[in-house]
Amino acid sequence: MIGWPAGSGGIRRDPAGSGGIRRDPAEGGRQRQVVSVLGYPGGMRQDGLPAVLSDPVRLAALEASGMVGSAPEQVFDDLMRLAVSVTGSAISAITFVGETRTYWKSVPHLPYGGVEAWQNAVGDSFCYFAVGADGPFIVEDAENDPRTAGHRAIGPWGVGAWAGFPIVTTDGHAIGTMCVIDANPRPWQRQELETLAILARAVSNEINLRTTLNTAQTTLAIAQSALATSRDLARSLQDSLLPPVLRPAPGLDASARYLPATGEAEVVGDFYDLFNARGPWWTAVMGDVCGKGTEAAKVTALARYTLRADAGDHLSPAVVLDRLNAAMLAQHAPRFLTAVQATFRTTPAGAAGRLCLAGHPPALIRRADGRVQQAGVPGTLLGILPTTRLTDVRFRLGSGDLLFLYTDGACEARPDPRGSLPHRPIFDEEALAQALADTHGMDAAATNAHIADVLAGHHGGWASDDTALLSLRVPPHP
Repeated sequence: MIGWPAGSGGIRRDPAGSGGIRRDPAEGGRQRQVVSVLGYPGGMRQDGLPAVLSDPVRLAALEASGMVGSAPEQVFDDLMRLAVSVTGSAISAITFVGETRTYWKSVPHLPYGGVEAWQNAVGDSFCYFAVGADGPFIVEDAENDPRTAGHRAIGPWGVGAWAGFPIVTTDGHAIGTMCVIDANPRPWQRQELETLAILARAVSNEINLRTTLNTAQTTLAIAQSALATSRDLARSLQDSLLPPVLRPAPGLDASARYLPATGEAEVVGDFYDLFNARGPWWTAVMGDVCGKGTEAAKVTALARYTLRADAGDHLSPAVVLDRLNAAMLAQHAPRFLTAVQATFRTTPAGAAGRLCLAGHPPALIRRADGRVQQAGVPGTLLGILPTTRLTDVRFRLGSGDLLFLYTDGACEARPDPRGSLPHRPIFDEEALAQALADTHGMDAAATNAHIADVLAGHHGGWASDDTALLSLRVPPHP
């Protein structure tokens, strides 16, 4: 951030070290008035701010949340760090908006300065916009947007672009805002905004669940509903970290499939991607982050965006994965991961490229005649050691050949030990290779569907781990 430079106007930190917030003398204690062009659903107060800020029912809901003046918590800081990872923004924050004051709950890039320092006058930030609008408030160029031009928060907070979503109670009252800020104007991508909306709902659900559990009149049905919502949000966040539809390389048949673990209610770290690196070169990648929850989601987001950024500069998968390792160490990533990356281009005969394993199970190639071969040299997993041992291996796909990438859920399937099925050995790599051989002649989507059916038959419908599958096939030549 950006700080509060002396003489900038608006608010700044007290140089005496008291941690309080005061008017800058350079402004003479005056406030710049922003002409509002917004039509708030509940109208405006005489000071030009949303009338809903003074709604006694909303204020009662804010008070019941227990968030006013509360200290930062890791669960909220983790979500805000994830918001920064997903959007690349400079600042993220969770605030709670009262009638006259805004109370900061999570601003991960700032050290906690105590209750008095972590608040400001309600008009000294953009946070009231989302509360007043009762919905998302998105600004791509704060200085020139007629809704925010001249706002006194732009200078002190360094607002070039701002995206905020309301934090909403179960009764529909907006009591706060989750936002990200960039110092420069920028467009917000649709997937970024969708992920931010999910994160805002996760914050809302966490607070609503706490409020519900702390209410004497809580019933079991309400608690179960809140927990079910948590599971849905976790799965929505998981889905947002995976490409909704693969964009296949020209001339190739591509398909991916994600198989969630049985009863899984947390975000896990399996991910995949397929994208154009540069020119005729394409990259397919699959990874598996250790652990679950927000920490795993943060590493997944970091991995996907780093791989996409570096694959266009380096056609060697080993170099790209080594750079991801360095990024994880620099960001103090809380989890390690395994990954397999293939960078390739189509040829008159099919496709050719290089493939690298980073602690990941070997890739499999199903030849047109049904033979299955392993591909890749075992390498170092990422996010632990500063020095990696990664090796590129060349591969070629001819007419009818298929490259198959997967996470370890596909080669470690086992029946529920508490169930009634007879004991079976682990569905290992040899069993997976045989199942792939049985797909001889199938296209990419049918291959993934067959593997999924075989796994379900082996574990009897009880999946101990999430599984990702990705198939790339050269269609048979006429």
